[in-house]
Amino acid sequence: MENRSATWPDDVYASFKAHDVRQLVYVPDAGHARLIELAIADPDMEATPLTSEEEGIALLAGAWLGGQKGVLLMQSSGVGNCINMLSLTNTCRFPLLTLITMRGEWAEFNPWQGPMSKATKSSLENMGVQSFRVEDDVDVAPTVDAVATQVFAGDQAAAILLGQKLIGKKEWSR
Repeated sequence: MENRSATWPDDVYASFKAHDVRQLVYVPDAGHARLIELAIADPDMEATPLTSEEEGIALLAGAWLGGQKGVLLMQSSGVGNCINMLSLTNTCRFPLLTLITMRGEWAEFNPWQGPMSKATKSSLENMGVQSFRVEDDVDVAPTVDAVATQVFAGDQAAAILLGQKLIGKKEWSR
């Protein structure tokens, strides 16, 4: 069953606002498109596109040092780019909240997405990042709210893995 509701990104964004998130850093991704659009349109949010996912960890560390909360949006394929930089969260003990759209799963057209998809959860957890998987649209916003509370209150690192079935089938276009 594909996602039943396209409103979960709006609910997630409301959770970001409730937690006073001021920085949203991202690598462009269709699965995060609505969240990115909302951040770009919000004068109280700094939306920063990245050339590579690990830049987001450094930017969020700086945002935290400057007194602001932030969120990193990326695909599962980007987790592999972040492995070394994730050590920064443990060493410096700053909060890291990341939402990760999973690729290499349900109806995936690109076989290159498969290996990192299989390794995403264990890679994160091996680097000290707790992960929470969400498959159902009704669970996304409550999970984001709960995990954001945990991350920002306890200076922890956590990832929310958004299943590919939730974000919808990716289409290849030439």
